[in-house]
Amino acid sequence: MDKGTHVSMSEGVSIPAISLVLPVYNGERYLAEALDSIFSQTFTDFEVIAVDDHSTDATPAILADYASRHSNMSVLRNEENAKLPATLNRGFAQARGEWFSWTSDDNVLDPDTLGRLYAEATAGTADVYYADFRIIDAAGRVMQTHRVGEPHEIVTGNPIGCCFLYRREVDAKLGGYNEALFGVEDYDFWLRAARRGFAFAAIHEEMYSYRRHEGSLTATRAKQIYALSGPIMLKSIRELPRSPWRAFAFLNLLTRDPYHLRWELLLRAWRDHPPTVLKNWRKVAGWLRFVLRVRLGRS
Repeated sequence: MDKGTHVSMSEGVSIPAISLVLPVYNGERYLAEALDSIFSQTFTDFEVIAVDDHSTDATPAILADYASRHSNMSVLRNEENAKLPATLNRGFAQARGEWFSWTSDDNVLDPDTLGRLYAEATAGTADVYYADFRIIDAAGRVMQTHRVGEPHEIVTGNPIGCCFLYRREVDAKLGGYNEALFGVEDYDFWLRAARRGFAFAAIHEEMYSYRRHEGSLTATRAKQIYALSGPIMLKSIRELPRSPWRAFAFLNLLTRDPYHLRWELLLRAWRDHPPTVLKNWRKVAGWLRFVLRVRLGRS
């Protein structure tokens, strides 16, 4: 694998090919493993900008230790807990690279993750590249693999996943992440990128491990994430022309959320294309069973 020979100069200062932001909040449990995976990359033309979101555990000490040993790592610390989207924006405001990415303190990059992403990016014409990944448990055991969706599927959910690389221009044109949408900031970011005409390309190769555990955001904030993502998805679906695909998108929005009953979405799907609703009756029935289990579990 190419270790990275890209060098561009601005006023005599070397510009890294990739800027990788690492937001951290009380991440001591897995942080060293995440950092080891970053600094074990076969591609080396990158910088790491770690942003400590006012951690109260051993995170600051761990970050300081790694920064003292790696010249391409810098550490910022928020004066108060600002949450993920604001923390990302602070990191990318300091980024110097031509391509951007970010990773979490509990996830693990394969040794050639950055190299493979960069090779695809520099050989292609898209603005956002994203790849398949595996899901691991707290102990690092592989639970399942995840094949990312295709770009056109963005209106029915986030097809991008957690392993990606995008042009600096994307962040600049979008003005970063929406700081009011903690939990769905990434999905909102990709939707806005698609609306602005940026091109996406899926890479169907696993090159990243996403850790699912009791402390992860998806495990602890599911209801709020559904509530925030629903209006974002609905806006994008409404912009589609009336079609079987839009009918399916309405059904998908209805059946992804067990906390909010949106029967008007079923009606909208029926108005768009009744055969699509009839074809997906099992999907609706399964969702109703899921709703019942969730509500019984809460009572």
